[in-house]
Amino acid sequence: MEAHKIVVAITGASGSIYARVLLQKLAQLQDQWSRVAVVMTENAKEVWRTELGEESYQEWTPSFYATNDFTAPFASGSGRYQTMIVIPCSMGTLGRIAGGVSNDLITRAADVVLKERRKLICVVRETPYNLVHIRNMETLTLAGGIICPATPSFYSRPQTLDEVAATVVDRVLDLAGLDVQSYRWGNEKK
Repeated sequence: MEAHKIVVAITGASGSIYARVLLQKLAQLQDQWSRVAVVMTENAKEVWRTELGEESYQEWTPSFYATNDFTAPFASGSGRYQTMIVIPCSMGTLGRIAGGVSNDLITRAADVVLKERRKLICVVRETPYNLVHIRNMETLTLAGGIICPATPSFYSRPQTLDEVAATVVDRVLDLAGLDVQSYRWGNEKK
């Protein structure tokens, strides 16, 4: 079996810190994957700059794909990417994925992951949800996707914003099947 290949899609929803922490943690877990490909919307770049005041997403340049690059290896099931993480996942992106609208590389890759019965994790970032959001989450769940709201936990007593974001990211990494050392309920913090 091929080593784990992951697509990280970053959309323009608020919550760039989640994507940054995910990319940092994936860099620390390099022995657990063979390839991490990143695709990011223009809105996501603007939100990242606004929220984080920097552009560290550019550090993934060798595996960075434009949203209109349908030649990316994960735009086809033959690319054999096992996991796709959409973080943060805007409700517009969620709606297009749930509706089967493959109008850019993110929605095409999500469609591929679902049709191949692989793992799609959408870290939705919106509040409150309206009925359309909830129905789109239901549709995606019924199609085999995983909805993981960007809802942090606090029982590990996070002290910084990055630590708060990590409570969500660690769950995402667990869902992706990676071995991450993090706080576990009922255990000492590792």
